[in-house]
Amino acid sequence: MSTDVREALQRVRGEVAKAVVGQERAVDGLLVALLAGGHALLEGVPGVGKTLLVRTLSETLSLDTKRVQFTPDLMPGDITGSLVYDSAAGEFEFREGPVFTNILLADEINRTPPKTQSALLEAMEERQVSADGVTRALPAPFLVAATMNPIEYEGTYTLPEAQLDRFLLKLVLELPSRDAEFEVLRRHAAGFSPRDLRAAGVRSALSAEELRRAQAEAAAVEVRSDVLAYIVDIARATRQSPSVRMGVSPRGATALMSASKAFAYLSGYQAVTPDHVQAMALPVLRHRLQLRPEAELEGVGADAILRSVLAQVQVPI
Repeated sequence: MSTDVREALQRVRGEVAKAVVGQERAVDGLLVALLAGGHALLEGVPGVGKTLLVRTLSETLSLDTKRVQFTPDLMPGDITGSLVYDSAAGEFEFREGPVFTNILLADEINRTPPKTQSALLEAMEERQVSADGVTRALPAPFLVAATMNPIEYEGTYTLPEAQLDRFLLKLVLELPSRDAEFEVLRRHAAGFSPRDLRAAGVRSALSAEELRRAQAEAAAVEVRSDVLAYIVDIARATRQSPSVRMGVSPRGATALMSASKAFAYLSGYQAVTPDHVQAMALPVLRHRLQLRPEAELEGVGADAILRSVLAQVQVPI
């Protein structure tokens, strides 16, 4: 690992901490998504800092960022772009939508209908947008960071399984501890404004070139055969759980490997260990499990099932 790149990644954590308190795991999760070239879904009740976290991370990177507030009347063209008639030239021209950026903040993604949600599928998987028979490549790197409120159901639409599967990680932002909440209030009392991150001292800490180098180094992290087998065993164990209707697919197992490599790199390791796999198992796999109705009625959640699987699968020595 390049020393300068590792120091830059640590600086990113420090810069984000100037505005966001007590969400270190979510910060690491977003960095893992960036390093692995994936996307992140952030779930949490209103007011825990989901949007602020993504905005602050964007501020620490020398990357273009756009935000879209997802609403029921949002159309696919509002995201991907549309053809606009140019009267001077007498022809239609394509006007790029907000998806043509490096970091797309999709706020409350579950408030828009499936038709509009599906407009992101090609962009998230293929890193391109097709319109009027022409395929246009998206900038690199490209990250969709989507937020979702888990407690409101009125005016929301369930994300399709195909859409969920495109997210490398699902990060759950919990309510802060008492000390963290006290620190939030102390900062606001001292004049902190989430609308003015520059005034809070947040500065760019990682250049686009450094990020590309970090992505290449993370992809080169070694994964031993026994660790690969461990990942496969975890995925297969989810399919055998009596509470699960559909377990983790091979794509999910590949996602767990990629995220584990990025997390190992972020932690300063040259090879993936079972500890890295265990740390990434819940955020990578929790949204890929389809539970049986009886399990949901009994209040059994995906996280509890995954913890049980991790406790049962033999760890390589």
